Amino acid sequence: MNNKAFIFDLDGVIVDTAKYHFLAWKKIANQLGINFTEEHNELLKGVSRIRSLDIILELGKEEATQEEKNMWLKQKNEDYLSQLIDMDDREILPGVFEVLKFLKDNKQPIALGSASKNARPILEKTGILSYFDVIVDGNDVTNAKPDPEVFLIAAKLLNVKPENAVVFEDSVAGIQAANIANMISIGIGDKTILHEAKYVFQDFTVISEQFLKEL
Repeated sequence: MNNKAFIFDLDGVIVDTAKYHFLAWKKIANQLGINFTEEHNELLKGVSRIRSLDIILELGKEEATQEEKNMWLKQKNEDYLSQLIDMDDREILPGVFEVLKFLKDNKQPIALGSASKNARPILEKTGILSYFDVIVDGNDVTNAKPDPEVFLIAAKLLNVKPENAVVFEDSVAGIQAANIANMISIGIGDKTILHEAKYVFQDFTVISEQFLKEL
């Protein structure tokens, strides 16, 4: 197998915590009288918590002080974390565990590259933390995707050149970040939305071992 580094986004790629984010943001939006739909939630994929709040405020044409924003950000995170208490390996998306195991068995370096500030506890709760050699999350970066910072840090920590790194992403911003970093971008989800990716798969169950070997 060709020696590559494999970098995974978290939300929508490894686990589906997007629904929990949506419910927590919707609660904030409802308090402010802002209509916030699942379609609007697509705008928040791969985006930092601070920017997500700004997008919601823009949707409602609302302005807020920094103090108010800090209060809502804290509330959103507390609501989100309260929903993760009962999280376990059932939250891992189909095919993900098999791909992680295959990569690990073939001694391929694996990293997490996510905007989430709760990545480590989520990986612990789902029982897959040990598969990752490196974790780069929202606590380690200053720039949100499509800035490639999170992926470049991960590749550097794995001691791999960007062109030898493979990125699994479900957001447009994440795919753009991987492409800007000159990495191999693999979209997980809808081909029409993730058309900028080099490869797109509906989910991990349709990614073959042969495909991974030939990357």
